Amino acid sequence: MRTSEDRSFLVLLAAISLAFGWVLWPFSGALLWATLLAIIFAPLYRRALETLPGRRNLAASFTVVVVIVMVLIPVAVVIASLIDQGGELYQRAQSGEISFAHPLQQLKSALPAWATSLSDRLAGIDFSALKERLSSLVVPAGQQLAGHAINIGQLTLEFVASLLVMLYLLFFLLRDGDELNVRIRDALPLRPSHTSEILNAFTLAVRGTIKGIVLVALIQGALGGLIFWVLGLTVPLLAGALMALLSLLPVLGSALVWVPVALYLLVAGSVTKGIILLAFGIFVIGLADNFLRPILVGQSIQMPSYVVLLATVGGLAAFGVNGFVIGPLVAAMFLTAWHIFIASKARQEVRK
Repeated sequence: MRTSEDRSFLVLLAAISLAFGWVLWPFSGALLWATLLAIIFAPLYRRALETLPGRRNLAASFTVVVVIVMVLIPVAVVIASLIDQGGELYQRAQSGEISFAHPLQQLKSALPAWATSLSDRLAGIDFSALKERLSSLVVPAGQQLAGHAINIGQLTLEFVASLLVMLYLLFFLLRDGDELNVRIRDALPLRPSHTSEILNAFTLAVRGTIKGIVLVALIQGALGGLIFWVLGLTVPLLAGALMALLSLLPVLGSALVWVPVALYLLVAGSVTKGIILLAFGIFVIGLADNFLRPILVGQSIQMPSYVVLLATVGGLAAFGVNGFVIGPLVAAMFLTAWHIFIASKARQEVRK
């Protein structure tokens, strides 16, 4: 009878937990980022608490203000500048000041006569028709991007609510983090050693993933924006921001920005600028990604770089932008769980 009652209670507990998770799902993003920021800034909170002993509310409030100043305000400024320069780029493309199809004609003109006739025969290329086709695609695409930019720039009620919920949760996760950690350890139906190992792996994965990926993205974005500014190219901040965002994709990453721009410069006649951009992208921006990402991400969460790559790309495909964090976290938990299982099985065999 007792077993039946226990099973019924476990079923009820699972059902209530699922229902509570369903209620919180609209704010899952806010909960995720509040948890991640709390883990990252927990050392700062502890230092503030040492300076303000016994005043947990004040220490947590100070840490939240630091998060706002160091993270949220810079992100808001970058997004605003990104939208502004994106609109500027769209207007210049629409007015014809920047042509995305014209270099194709220049490329054909630069080819030898035999190469031009050969390419036309083999591929049936009609550069005039292709130019018109590209032009017809660029304007609608630009209009669509401009519409998305306007939507992103508007602070909707849902975004404001999620932001406030995130900051609210962050405050309490910082202030009551140690108590929550103890409760989670007690609630998990695992051995204490297994619980400690899994939670430690989760913490290391969060810090390694966030710090490593964000730092690499900022470095690549700063380098990309710098070289665009030095070469006198248009919208350097937009280019840097795009490189920072695309650097979340391992291997290709920021090259999706600087490679097409360098090729455009080469075809458009700015050969020197194109060569400089290609060289800088390969030997500076590319090396920053290839060396820093495995060091800052892979070693911090004790995962091979190829696992980080697969987990990041898979996470982005499954969960969107949040997937660049969720993917490596799931991979870290997967490797840790299997490590515990293999170690436990080995100990049991030794005892036999």
